[in-house]
Amino acid sequence: MDRRAQADFWFDPLCPWAWITSRWLLEVQDVRAVDVTWHVMSLSVLNAGRDLPEKYAQLMQDAWGPVRVCTAAAEKIGPHVLGDLYTALGTRFHLEKRPRDRGTITEALEAAGLPVELADAADDPSWDDALRASHDAGMDKVGLEVGTPVISVARDEHDDTGEIAFFGPVVTPTPKGEAAGRLWDGVLAVAGTDGFFELKRTRTRDPVFT
Repeated sequence: MDRRAQADFWFDPLCPWAWITSRWLLEVQDVRAVDVTWHVMSLSVLNAGRDLPEKYAQLMQDAWGPVRVCTAAAEKIGPHVLGDLYTALGTRFHLEKRPRDRGTITEALEAAGLPVELADAADDPSWDDALRASHDAGMDKVGLEVGTPVISVARDEHDDTGEIAFFGPVVTPTPKGEAAGRLWDGVLAVAGTDGFFELKRTRTRDPVFT
């Protein structure tokens, strides 16, 4: 029996595009032999020291809380909890348009079956070293000219020596079923081509979450 490939996915729960990509990857799991492991990265860390518009700078300040909570959950309980916690946070942030505050985070922790005391991590910078370590593990695979999400996967399901890593894909709405599988096949084919670096066009849609 062919073993399943392992895809590692780095996310910041505030990013709407990463959320859509993550829902696509869940679809991929159902139609391709792929399992996903979730990791935290941080847009706040990525944009530290950059000259940002005021509105985006405030968003980056707000973004510290959720990633710290995710980091604390992974460190205290185990990284296996990140998938459900990300789903609980993303559902509230992106689908329900809930505020990015302690109340919403606490509800997400409860929905994921996690201790609500983990919400204390939102205001605790002592988690930032572990957060940066997880962030750097993802960024080291693709460089600093990208954002979230980052995905890495073994070059094929029989090869542990090679790895494909890339930012994205940025897509909306979420491809479903076999369409998700075809996109996965294409992304791996492109990203796995030696010397390939970039394929991009101007976005003409806002994120579509349905």
